[in-house]
Amino acid sequence: MDDAIKILVIDDDDSGREALSMLLRLTGYDVTSAATGESALELIDCQQYQVVVLDLFLPDKSGFDILQNIRNVSPVSEVIVVTGHASAQSAVRAMKEGAFDYITKPIDFDEMKIVVLKALEKQKLLSENKYLRSQLQGRFEFNNIIGHSPAMNLVFERMSRIVKSDSAVLISGESGTGKELVAKALHFNGTRRERPFVAVNCSAIPETLLESELFGHVRGAFTGAIKDKPGKFEAANHGTIFLDEIGTLPLHLQAKLLRVLQEHEVEKVGSNKTVKLHVRVISATNADLENMVKRGEFREDLYYRLNVIPLHLPPLRERQQDIMHLTAFFIDKQCRLMGRVPCTISKQALEALEQYSWPGNVRELENLIERMIVLTDAPVITLEDVPAKIVGNKFDGDRCCVIMPSGGIDLAATIFKLEHSLISQALESTGGVKAQAAALLGLNRTTLVEKIKRLKIEK
Repeated sequence: MDDAIKILVIDDDDSGREALSMLLRLTGYDVTSAATGESALELIDCQQYQVVVLDLFLPDKSGFDILQNIRNVSPVSEVIVVTGHASAQSAVRAMKEGAFDYITKPIDFDEMKIVVLKALEKQKLLSENKYLRSQLQGRFEFNNIIGHSPAMNLVFERMSRIVKSDSAVLISGESGTGKELVAKALHFNGTRRERPFVAVNCSAIPETLLESELFGHVRGAFTGAIKDKPGKFEAANHGTIFLDEIGTLPLHLQAKLLRVLQEHEVEKVGSNKTVKLHVRVISATNADLENMVKRGEFREDLYYRLNVIPLHLPPLRERQQDIMHLTAFFIDKQCRLMGRVPCTISKQALEALEQYSWPGNVRELENLIERMIVLTDAPVITLEDVPAKIVGNKFDGDRCCVIMPSGGIDLAATIFKLEHSLISQALESTGGVKAQAAALLGLNRTTLVEKIKRLKIEK
């Protein structure tokens, strides 16, 4: 019976107590009973019960005192209150003080079995939720973010200062630098760790749906709105909302977002009522919001609201010392996921990775490691396993990567090949998203599109 669910029945009515105990034992539970409040408290001190069935009126103690003691000593226990002297006042008080349910005597055994099952189901869900949150918190601890370079040490120092704050944070950095990972670390190590973390990619939701997704809507607000729907801000209430790619938010929604941040309330689409909020806002962008403000593409007042605490993530090419640690981490991760014997990487292959410019940053490195692990069965990743574009494109920011031959050079053809190679790499690392590729190359999107056409680069 060690693994059986333990239930404590507290009731001074001998016949009712024994009948209920027998019913629950026949259902498969390990049942203990007590006739007085004092004996019940002694049992609770020695043993944890998943469910306690408690009569409010006992000869020596108030059921409310017993309920309060259970909540203090064993907060995971679910308490089902029963009474033969039912009143609305006692029912309300019992529920306010933490009872799971309130049943009047005479007890309907079928009803009691259903209520017990519901109490156990709630307990299981709470236990699973607690476990998942502990797993998430462990996964996003600061020491699980790989970085030993001076640039990342500055990031960790800033994170440690702001983690307990509720101030808005704006995380900037190129695509693939780990902005969402940092946002989750700030949430799961902060004071709101037990509350929701809701991530929204503003660039991935069609503009026509974005307002409803963020702020919610009421039934009939538009065609297809068949019922009320809470938005992401409501879902994140008392927790954290992460607004990724905030620079893509249309101007008319920027105004509404500004009001939400100023007034701490949200108004659903189609409604004139407001819902109060207490949400921490962390946003992220790979665009230069200051330049967007100057060009009139982003509201200045919203920028200052979001950028209370700026946090910049350096690109991988500026933290070369971390490539070795990141590579080892991703190799171990992929080997475990694939259930294969751990493998290593040769010195020559690692050097090639360390000398590459990584336009797609950490995300590109992780994807490459996964590809190499899948395509090789050898215990060691060698230089032959590394793609030619990485081996042949070593990065040196201080020197020209082309050496002038003694016989001269065709400058136009060389520039053509260089542009073709760099643009192709940028498109590959960003999944063909021209706006992101243009940002990697320091170009306007229209300029990049013209070059793609001129160089005849295929998708």
